[in-house]
Amino acid sequence: MEVFNLTIKQLHKKLLDKEISAVELTKVFLSQIDKIDKNINAFLNVFNKSAVSQAEKIDKKISQGEKVSLLAGIPMALKDNILLKGEKCTAASKILENYIAPYDATCVEKLKKAGTIFLGKTNLDEFAMGSSTENSAFKITHNPQNLECVPGGSSGGSAAAVKANECVFSLGSDTGGSIRQPAALCGTVGLKPTYGAVSRYGLVAFASSLDQIGPLAKNVEDAEIVFNLIKGKDKKDSTSIDSKSGKSFSSLKDIKIGLPEEYFQEGINPGVEKMIKDFIKKIESQGSEVIEISLPHTKYAIPCYFLVSSSEASANLSRYDGIKYGKSNMQEEELNIIDTYLKTRGHGFGNEVKRRIMLGTYALSSGYYDAYYLRAQKVRALIKQDFEKAFEKVDIILTPTSPFTAFKIGEKVENSLSMYLADVFTAPTSMAGLPALSIPCGEIENLPVGLQIIGKSFREDEIFKAASLFEKIIND
Repeated sequence: MEVFNLTIKQLHKKLLDKEISAVELTKVFLSQIDKIDKNINAFLNVFNKSAVSQAEKIDKKISQGEKVSLLAGIPMALKDNILLKGEKCTAASKILENYIAPYDATCVEKLKKAGTIFLGKTNLDEFAMGSSTENSAFKITHNPQNLECVPGGSSGGSAAAVKANECVFSLGSDTGGSIRQPAALCGTVGLKPTYGAVSRYGLVAFASSLDQIGPLAKNVEDAEIVFNLIKGKDKKDSTSIDSKSGKSFSSLKDIKIGLPEEYFQEGINPGVEKMIKDFIKKIESQGSEVIEISLPHTKYAIPCYFLVSSSEASANLSRYDGIKYGKSNMQEEELNIIDTYLKTRGHGFGNEVKRRIMLGTYALSSGYYDAYYLRAQKVRALIKQDFEKAFEKVDIILTPTSPFTAFKIGEKVENSLSMYLADVFTAPTSMAGLPALSIPCGEIENLPVGLQIIGKSFREDEIFKAASLFEKIIND
């Protein structure tokens, strides 16, 4: 279908020119979901009736000559840990299986105002804890490029839906790499904004000092359009702030690129390393200045990330007890509140969530707080300082997004440490609160490889400008 290859701007023009209606466009994508999602499992819930109803309103506005936004009538998908009023928001967990969102997330409010069409909610690792979307309580999502492989995680459903042409774009959330890593493994574009660039209001919390909502799209331009709509300060989120304008890169010659030596060492797939290095040689030959840099505390990023994120998760998930939030397992004859808590949480949470709650609770417990959580936060400050020093010399930093391509479903389930290492190249930027974008850089044995572009705080515009130049070279 021709519409699957069109950008947001191209689709917008067709809608305005009445070459296609919003209803027709929406039904094309709903038909695609109906036809192929039984094999991919990207969606947990599809809004067949409400999506068409939304599209009818956009068609009416266009027919009456009303001005509509660039995203009006554009079908999208929403990760199922972002609240959409009146619809289920399960976070792919049994404990929230029947939870109905009572309000809209701020990003959803902005998309609704723009007239975007919500096609459905996408699958994820439970409470966004995982790197493969195998930890969902409801289904395992498959990589559209190879159905035997994982799509990455935790935003695997959102990435798979974009790759499989089941939506034009989607929203995911990124805590340690959960947008960028599935974007890399599925072959889409994915942005983790600067911490605070996008409001977290209405996002089911995993780790509050790390979580960020961001777009997944088929190309850089579409991702930028979506980000520019959802970004900005929000009075409902005190950590949110407006982004700044950065440098304007008109050509590759304007960009100073940092290449961290720590990202090209033991553990990276040789094919991935070669593909990234070959691309860097190509842009260097076309005028970009490439400078070798060092991020010495990168090696501590994974243990620090898991200590900090698990500690914050144990605090955030304490509310799901069957009384305040969550599906209760209390029987009529049971009056013991402790038994209710234990049964509810024991039945409602999956193994990975339980594992991280236990790790976080231990790290925050009396006698261990200073040795683990506080020390991890101190190292976090050092990781951030490494990036600040590097950005005194360079404009952006290039790395692989993932050390490997998509792995087989079930391959790493029994080895938690191996699974955690999937975030080895994405966790450092999360710890530093920096923006980073993953774009497809090529394929190895029909599996995509992602290139990660890291920028300065609140300078997403610089990342998008550089990524647009890189995208042209990759697509030539």
